[in-house]
Formats: sequence, structure tokens, C-alpha cells
Amino acid sequence: MDSKSLILSIESSCDDSSIAVTRINDCKILFHQKISQDIEHSNYGGVVPELASRLHSVCLPKILKNLKDENINFNGIAAIAVTNEPGLSVSLIEGVMMAKALHLSLQSPLIGINHLKGHIYSLFLEKDSIFPIAILLLSGGHSLILEAYSYDDIKIIARTLDDSFGESFDKVAKMLNLGYPGGPIVESRAKFGKGDIVFPIPLLHSKDLAFSFSGLKNAVRMFIDDKNIDDNLINDICFAFQKSAITHITKKTKFYFEHYLKDSTIRHFGIVGGASANISLRESISLLCEEYNKTLLFAPLEFCSDNAAMIGRCGVDAYILKRFIDAKDLDISPKSRF
Repeated sequence: MDSKSLILSIESSCDDSSIAVTRINDCKILFHQKISQDIEHSNYGGVVPELASRLHSVCLPKILKNLKDENINFNGIAAIAVTNEPGLSVSLIEGVMMAKALHLSLQSPLIGINHLKGHIYSLFLEKDSIFPIAILLLSGGHSLILEAYSYDDIKIIARTLDDSFGESFDKVAKMLNLGYPGGPIVESRAKFGKGDIVFPIPLLHSKDLAFSFSGLKNAVRMFIDDKNIDDNLINDICFAFQKSAITHITKKTKFYFEHYLKDSTIRHFGIVGGASANISLRESISLLCEEYNKTLLFAPLEFCSDNAAMIGRCGVDAYILKRFIDAKDLDISPKSRF
């Protein structure tokens, strides 16, 4: 085997700075570190792009220094994989600039990775990739159903019409002054809620395969208006909101199973993205997959949110397929170019 046997990967699409090193022959993660910016952004109720960019410029070099201290053989870097789409432009550029600098220093080829494709590959960490597979991708920026037939052949089957699943949790948390990121906070408060409040289920009678959370979010806002909010009511609101959001996701996924996968050869179904860490969601989709005889795959909880390990795993397949790109052609895009 070539003495260059490692993929160095960089992720900086939003507010998490991360670097990983993955061995090509067995996909083993040799190094992974992530620095979250949650605390810095929490006072603003969401990600501030300029702040995220400045923090990436500090955090990425810090992680690279830690990598050097781990005695990873930089001469063994076969390629550098970096997220270049989609995401915040000012954040993406920090990772891409580091990747280009390492490219010049190490003379290792570059691989541009679509962040959403990276999430798909979070299902395959330290194991072989599985195709074809259908995927439910839920994050702060996306709510998608995808079908992946190979590294290059990925189709978007359904998407949100407005807010994403994760974004709606963040906004409800902000309405209730619970902090950021909202997903884990709303989920934890929902555990103590009662079912006395009922919010509408989005697109309940629609036959369209799509997601929508703006109406549900507005229903929460209208309910909160002019009420004296105490801890018990917050718990009940979180319980009702989460129940409605997950019911919506589950019903639309069931519609997908019945009308799109009925005669399909796809037998595997994966849930990925930061919002896929929600345990109630996982339980609901698990029951659905049992009903329709689909093999359900999860990304490990610690790798659901943005991370460089998934970018590195995606980079392994890209390296084998020789999906290299010249430094002058490696640009960024805030939108996905699937």
C-alpha cells in the first residue's frame, strides 16, 4: 500500500470547528477533535456569522496544533478533505483556506466535500458504506429525505417548505428564553411536560411529500402571547411542540415508505444530522422501520452534529474514486450543489 494512507479532514460549515484524521484502508478514526461555539452564540439566540468566522480562525489552528502533538505522521497524509458547501460563507472560507495552506505545505491533493453528503457518511464511520440507502437528514438548516445510490448519485426526494426541524426547536427555545442551541434544551424540558396542550400537526391532510414547521412555530408563539409563563407551563409547551413536530416527521416518512419505497430495492434507512439526536424522534422512526421492514441505521450520538470525522469518512470514498480538485477550483457555496 502507498505510504500515504491517511485523510486529513476539516469541517467549519457553521459554528463547530473540527479536524480529523482517518485511515484509508479500514476507515479507522485516528484523531478527532471538535470545538463548539455554543456558549459564545448563546447570548444571541443563534449563530452570528461574523463571530463564528473569527472563532474558526482561532479554533482551527488550535486543533491543528493538538493534532501535531499527537504525533500523527503528516508525511502520511494522502489527501485533505474539506467542507466547501453548503453553510455560512464566512465559516466555510476559514476551513477552505486552511485546507489550501496544508495542500501547499504537504503537497497532498484536495477533496471538496458537500456537508450534507458528509452527514450521510456519518452512518458509515469506521465501516463500509452501504448503498442504496434512504436518509432522513434533520439539522438546524435542513429537513430532507434523500436517496443515495452511490457516492455520486444522491437525490433529494423531499425538503422543508420553510423552517427546518432543528431550526424550529431553536426558535421555540428562543421564544421561551431557554437559550441556544434549542434542540437539547426543548427535548430535556419536554420530558417533564404533560399532554394538556395540543398544537397542530403540520400538513396533516396534505398529500405532498414535504415538511413545514412555520405554522407550528407560529402556533406556539400565539399560545405564549399574553400568558404568564412558569416552569411547568414551559415543560408542557415543549412537550406539545416536540410531539407535534415528531408526529409530522413520522407521518411524512410513513407516506414516503408507502408511496415511494413500496416496490423499491432500498432496504436500509438512516437518520442523520444534529437534530437526529432527539431520542423521541429515534424511537418513533424505529417503530416505523419495524412496521415497514427497513433496516434502520443511526449516526452515533457524538457524531450527529457537525464534525470532521464524517467529512473524513466521506473523503475516504472520494479518495478511492479520485475525486480530487485543483486548489484554484476549490471554492465555497452557501447552498448545496447536489
